[in-house]
Amino acid sequence: MEIRLRGKKNISEEIAEEYEKYIRFGALREGDKLPSCRALALQLGINPNTVERAFAELERRGLVRTLPKKGAFVCAPREHGHAEEEAERQLAAIRAAGLTRGQVLALVDKIFGEDGNDRTEGR
Repeated sequence: MEIRLRGKKNISEEIAEEYEKYIRFGALREGDKLPSCRALALQLGINPNTVERAFAELERRGLVRTLPKKGAFVCAPREHGHAEEEAERQLAAIRAAGLTRGQVLALVDKIFGEDGNDRTEGR
């Protein structure tokens, strides 16, 4: 897999996004080994710590698993993990916009039903 840095974002973010794209589109599959941090850093001409940060972010997203002294391996993507991250970002934006917890919970009740059950279950 070739990683191309565009220079528009933080380098570790770019690396993480590139690998996430390869994983989600199936170019990298569960069990595939990513290059070592040192090898990728050498290839890209960057500090190995930058690659380590990218791999740590991929691990946080549930896309890779790092095994000490063995390397980083692709995990099956967690579809719900990505949705939860997006919901967390949206809730942070809602909080920053000034909505109270009570207002947000009222909206959750409106969307999921007052009994807390998802009305879309079973579809």
